[in-house]
Amino acid sequence: MKIIQISDLHITPADHLLFGSDPLRRLQQCVQHINRHHADADLCVLTGDLTHAGHPLAYERLHAGLQDLIPPVRLMMGNHDNRAAFRRVFAQERTELSDFVQYAETVQDWRLIYLDTLQDGFTNGYLCELRLSWLQNELARHSGPVMIFSHHPFPNLQYPAMDWLRLSNASQILPMLKAHPAPLHLFAGHVHRCASGIWNGLPFVTVSGTNHQHELDLAHEGAATSTFEPASYAVILPNAEGLTVHFQPFDYLELRFPYTGDLGQLRCM
Repeated sequence: MKIIQISDLHITPADHLLFGSDPLRRLQQCVQHINRHHADADLCVLTGDLTHAGHPLAYERLHAGLQDLIPPVRLMMGNHDNRAAFRRVFAQERTELSDFVQYAETVQDWRLIYLDTLQDGFTNGYLCELRLSWLQNELARHSGPVMIFSHHPFPNLQYPAMDWLRLSNASQILPMLKAHPAPLHLFAGHVHRCASGIWNGLPFVTVSGTNHQHELDLAHEGAATSTFEPASYAVILPNAEGLTVHFQPFDYLELRFPYTGDLGQLRCM
């Protein structure tokens, strides 16, 4: 199995740049790279902040921008998204809770859970009692290995500029996650950085954004500083022995050359 995770696209309407950049152009570069190297992926999961301000025209541009992507797509909500505007364009997107964009599916031996952590009017994430109850029932029904995708990270990343904006009631959810009898892995976006680690015994991963990143400042609280560090996506490879995640840059000149040998053998992809 192979799953691609993309996050924080921040698509804008056609006449709006973001930090001088067109987020759709950067998404198109990402799509081209995935099609070239990972067209065999089972799924491509987009973990929220699909648009920058939830504008209907931005969702229309996103819809058009995803038409060429070969792997099937799963779309999720982030704090920059608007559910009503999203549904007007992506009317056929699945959900198991009518007021949210939250559902699950089985892919081979794994249960994939897509959480809607959007809390309208807030930057940090939250799961209300309805979404929590759904999650608890979902975990109780499936005893095998689980991947949970959310926009907001559950753990504190020791990253002061973003930790105050994570999933605000993660500690309330932790006991039900720890009680699951099989391996459980957490995947998130939101922080515009690649990170991985262990949170109370649970492995987690975050990925960078496709348009812009947040500077790794481990000292200062408050708003993060944005940069144009290289963007990447995650390649998730579950297997019989566990799970591996590779972080793949996509906005670069793809030169190929032998590790040892004549640099005159350089070739561009």
